[in-house]
Amino acid sequence: MLSLRRQCQLLGLARSSYYWRPRAANPATLALLRRLDEVYIQRPFFGSRRMAVELGIDRKRAQRLMRILGVEALYPKPRLSRPAPGHRIYPYLLRDVAIVRPDQVWSTDITYIPMRGGFLYLVAVMDWFSRYVLSWELSNTLETGFCLTALDAAFRFGQPEIFNTDQGAQFTSDDFTGALLGRQSASAWTAADGLSTTSSSNGCGDR
Repeated sequence: MLSLRRQCQLLGLARSSYYWRPRAANPATLALLRRLDEVYIQRPFFGSRRMAVELGIDRKRAQRLMRILGVEALYPKPRLSRPAPGHRIYPYLLRDVAIVRPDQVWSTDITYIPMRGGFLYLVAVMDWFSRYVLSWELSNTLETGFCLTALDAAFRFGQPEIFNTDQGAQFTSDDFTGALLGRQSASAWTAADGLSTTSSSNGCGDR
């Protein structure tokens, strides 16, 4: 049997971290997160100031909780079309396009699910024509890996002509777009510079 030291070496872990146990989330904080989530669903235009008043907490704490959930107030922003440096913008291919058959358009998006002990992130891949959920994955982080796992699972059902996402970091990463490029065939990925990936700023439900 391998010693603990050797097991840690093989896993790339510091030996001192073996006995570390994550601290349980504070029940009061979890209750605030759940309440913030409920308020945000009803009033997504609330910023940290109004959210702080609604929850009866100070603004800095409201900002921290909103960052944990990954939410921000919805409001018109200037220069939305300006990309970040190095951020590739894919053309939107679905304007005025009728969705008339399976595997014509797939889409994916990420949401979060409140749990008893915190929150999990859910990514799902869906066929637009049938509304069938082809695959889904859960993660406790927003790393790209669980999106790639869902994408790979969806490809067991076929291959779309167009794959629609928002312009989130997970979906415009080299790993994700590379996985799409790796699925090229004579009948697919023929539009938009050889990659039929369309990104919209309004999420996968934008049409």
